[in-house]
Amino acid sequence: MISPAAAYRNLLLFVLPALAVYLVFAVLPLATSIVMSFFQTSGASGDTFVGFANYVRLFTHPTISARFWNALLNNMQYFAIHLIVEVPMGLLLAALLTSGKLARSEGIYRTLLFIPATLSVVIVGFVWRLIINPLWGLVGFPLLGTESTALTTISLMSVWEYFGIPMVFLYSALLAVPNELVEAANIDGAGGWTTFWKIKFPLIAPQFGLIAILTYIWTFNGFDLVFALNGSAPGPNYSTDILGTYFYRTFFGSSGQLADLDLGAAVATVIFLTVLLVTAAYFWLIQRRLKSYSV
Repeated sequence: MISPAAAYRNLLLFVLPALAVYLVFAVLPLATSIVMSFFQTSGASGDTFVGFANYVRLFTHPTISARFWNALLNNMQYFAIHLIVEVPMGLLLAALLTSGKLARSEGIYRTLLFIPATLSVVIVGFVWRLIINPLWGLVGFPLLGTESTALTTISLMSVWEYFGIPMVFLYSALLAVPNELVEAANIDGAGGWTTFWKIKFPLIAPQFGLIAILTYIWTFNGFDLVFALNGSAPGPNYSTDILGTYFYRTFFGSSGQLADLDLGAAVATVIFLTVLLVTAAYFWLIQRRLKSYSV
């Protein structure tokens, strides 16, 4: 029989590689960005501590501030479209997959529906650019080149790619609903629609909060699809500029914009705090509700 010390050592050896990767590629860059945001980098005199000057510049400089708030509002719209379209789509498909009407084809449909979530973002962006190309695509209108439609178009492309994730969450939750409750509802004369909304839906409702917060985290860290479609350009009149692309242009620079490492670090820190505070508030509310139920 293995001793507790040996079991602990084996567990430590198992966890350490993943922990090291996480520290090097997540914690260290984040800590470095936070520290950089309080300094002004100069090649001649080195780094100078400036306190919150970079944050003051981010929120008060006319041009910089306007671009930041525009990116934040676009990001909120990006999140809202995902939440409004992606979650109901995932619920509808999960309900269909668990309804029993697909019989033996359920596994095939489940796999096919989840395939887009496994594709490379670059491939998705390239294919969609071909599909909606105004010259030879299916739509004879420049959706990505028009200010009023560009962000919505990219958001719907992203929804198409990732709707399988909420579908899988809700599919698993629906499978966990006790059959006894469904059978009792059927005995009482409840139809499929009534059984779903009166029995199943209340039991899977907590999953929507988790899906919403995961969608929030992912969309506010979003960058890849927008960059794959537009590069570092912010779209027509900055209409597709979200926080991730705004940070990229600020930190690394782009055509017509010089790199500003210190301001970029401040932007990265603000993005991190935006995600952290909302996520922490969500889990605090969940814990508070659980405690109220246990009293």
